[in-house]
Amino acid sequence: MSQVIKPVFLVEDNPMDADLTLRSFSKNKFDRPVVVARDGEEALAWMERWESGETLPLVVLLDLNLPKFSGMEVFHAYQKHELARQIPVVFLFSSEEDRKIHEMGQICENLYLVKPINFEKFKQLIHAAGINDMP
Repeated sequence: MSQVIKPVFLVEDNPMDADLTLRSFSKNKFDRPVVVARDGEEALAWMERWESGETLPLVVLLDLNLPKFSGMEVFHAYQKHELARQIPVVFLFSSEEDRKIHEMGQICENLYLVKPINFEKFKQLIHAAGINDMP
């Protein structure tokens, strides 16, 4: 029986930031698929797909500033959803100085990255979060 490879789910509306993330992963020979949602509505629609048997992602990389539904609205919806709440969420911020990091306090539990995503920091964060399904 083959093991299911869980994708990374990137929720990012900025095409440049999404492209930089994908390039960083590719450059570092990251062997998992990366699924991209371009806005909050698309991110929320994935809950139905997961209910229908689509493989749950290893982790959600969630930008906070999204059109249609904000990243926090997506996060709160995931926390209420039986399957989605099982997926670790890493928040994406535009800068280390972003005051939202401090405002969020314990919600993000230090699971955040500053864009553009540094692959080594991503790996360290995933391991620190106890996600052991990562190369």
